[in-house]
Amino acid sequence: MTGLFFLADASGKGFWMPPAASEYAEHVDALFMFILVLSVLFFVLLMGLTGYFAVKYKASPTNTRSSPVSHNFKLEFLWSAIPTVLLVVIFAWGFRDFTSLSATPADALELRVVGQKWNWTVSYPKLDRECTSNSSAKGENVVDFYVPVDRPFTVQLSSQDVLHSFWIPAFRVKRDAVPNRYTGYTVTPTRPGIYPVFCAEYCGDSHSQMRGTVHVLTKEEWEKDFLGTDKCKLDPKAPDYKPKLFAKYGCNTCHSVAAGRAVIVGPGLHGIYGKEEPTSAGSVKVDDDYIRESIEYPSKKIVTGFEGKNMPSFKGRVTEQELAALIDYIKSLQ
Repeated sequence: MTGLFFLADASGKGFWMPPAASEYAEHVDALFMFILVLSVLFFVLLMGLTGYFAVKYKASPTNTRSSPVSHNFKLEFLWSAIPTVLLVVIFAWGFRDFTSLSATPADALELRVVGQKWNWTVSYPKLDRECTSNSSAKGENVVDFYVPVDRPFTVQLSSQDVLHSFWIPAFRVKRDAVPNRYTGYTVTPTRPGIYPVFCAEYCGDSHSQMRGTVHVLTKEEWEKDFLGTDKCKLDPKAPDYKPKLFAKYGCNTCHSVAAGRAVIVGPGLHGIYGKEEPTSAGSVKVDDDYIRESIEYPSKKIVTGFEGKNMPSFKGRVTEQELAALIDYIKSLQ
């Protein structure tokens, strides 16, 4: 599909679009081209008819009157039905492609992306690595991160301060990074190369400097140049880092991590992830968003039987990266 006329040549270099470097980009470009061709055809048709009728029915020197015309049901039906059908096709096509961003295969590489003024942090939860921004010669905050070609990766987005938007033009994907919640998508890169990343939501005076680069590596490069090196490895990512972080904030003084859901003060956390819990706000599934909310706003949804325990709020005390690590630790308690 990337070889569509005017869109991109066989090498993926676009004539008026960025290179198409993902499966999703190919579908987006195809829909774009479909809408463009329809627009051009209808523009030519309507302008042509306008010109034809302007000449045919120009003012007569004898001021003769045309024959009276009431309406033409078939014509009126067609000029309503044809655009309606085309709009339904465009909607169905776009909706199908949009929903594909939410389908995450079991072998997808997991990335966690955190935005803050004015840089991105990209971490690999299952690889104990984190790519952080560095200042470029132009003063831009550039983060370099790495993914393998032909393998889907899923992005979990969040913001530590204001609204941001994680945009990779070559992949045709853009999703807002929203404070206090998670968003994301799954996409499969198809062309090795180096592609720019931008923040597409104005977030302050240095918004334009909030940039990044995604390096799409071949399988050999991924294993040798990324997994086989210390690139993006974190210093605090020792095997006991997450339990120590759990203890650092005193979580272990109230919540047991032992099997059997033992109770100290608050609910035991072993095996809690993915379960349904009765709370003051009704039954709630324990997922990333619920754990995050419970850490930052503990009194919002109190587990039944633990009313009045008065857990303090950790809003503003735990960084976005530490919050993600705590969530990962609770998820691992199975």
